Amino acid sequence: MESIFRDETKKLGFGMMRLPQLDNNDYASVDIELTKQMVDYFLEQGFTYFDTAWMYCGFQSEGAVKEALVDRHPRDSFTLATKLHCGFFQSAEEMDDIFNQQLEKTGVSYFDYYLLHDIGEDHYRKYTEYDSFGWLAKKKEAGLVNHMGFSYHDGADLLDRILTEHPEVEFVQLQLNYLDWDSEAIQSRRCYEVCVKHNKPVIVMEPVKGGTLAVVPDKVTQLFKSYAPDASVPSWAIRFAASQPNVKMVLSGMGNMDMVRDNTGYMKEFQPLNEEEMALVRQATDIINESISIPCTGCAYCVDGCPKSIPIPKYFSLYNAEKQELEGKGFTPQGGYYRRLTENFGKASECILCGKCEKACPQHLPIRDHLKQVAKQFEG
Repeated sequence: MESIFRDETKKLGFGMMRLPQLDNNDYASVDIELTKQMVDYFLEQGFTYFDTAWMYCGFQSEGAVKEALVDRHPRDSFTLATKLHCGFFQSAEEMDDIFNQQLEKTGVSYFDYYLLHDIGEDHYRKYTEYDSFGWLAKKKEAGLVNHMGFSYHDGADLLDRILTEHPEVEFVQLQLNYLDWDSEAIQSRRCYEVCVKHNKPVIVMEPVKGGTLAVVPDKVTQLFKSYAPDASVPSWAIRFAASQPNVKMVLSGMGNMDMVRDNTGYMKEFQPLNEEEMALVRQATDIINESISIPCTGCAYCVDGCPKSIPIPKYFSLYNAEKQELEGKGFTPQGGYYRRLTENFGKASECILCGKCEKACPQHLPIRDHLKQVAKQFEG
């Protein structure tokens, strides 16, 4: 099958979900000037793929793409992907309205890649009810979309059914990383194998699992550094994803220039992991699985609908960090960070158990139960 990707030797994509912020407590406060510098450097290193979506960065990511990329660089120098999430439409007309707004917000006349966003059992029913696959195929026929696909957060069996029912789909975006590779909940490996079976190329999201695989236990850092002292810890995660033969693009949500320099540095002349490196990654997985309490990726889908304005991913990150502290250390900084956050946001204990967060969570986490753990840890 002819490749739908411009340059398969450049497997790194710029994920525009975690852009730098002017205010760390405001997802929408994108630092445009720093984003411009990051975009420019990324392009200078020969990479071209950018990924955004309707709701990223408090609905500001697509506008940031226009300011930092589209208005400043020739259209043929980059490829752009965006997405439609089923939580924002109730009719075919509303799908059109969002699509037209996306063209306007990004400033392009067509999208290179367009995805139906966050498909799982529940969302697949809605996308089917509104014939979203047929709607997207018509956008492609009209020249408004070059390639159609979907992002996926569910099990391998449903993915197999969807790809059987929709052979017109050209690619699938999967959560794939070494920690989720053999996970029963995420099923990274099994989903990847379904895509191979259907001859659908894979774009990887969450290769570093929302930063979890960037800040690992000391034992893992020592394991990696003993083999490759100059390689960053996140590089192992991104190279693992990119080493899978059917993976054509690995997205990295980059929030500062150091991340851009590091990622482009080792991905410019990408070398797949060898057998010895794969064995080290398996060791790292075992170590990390012993230390992570809440496997949140920090996507923040759960935040917008929370009636108590609880910054759920931030609390989970603090909780995980607290649980990874050395025993007997005494003072740890996480409690102070938690108290400062509660000055502007709802406390974990203020959760009213409405369940909106869990319906929005792509990882299907029992968020309400985890918030009780957070409250006990930091408020008890």
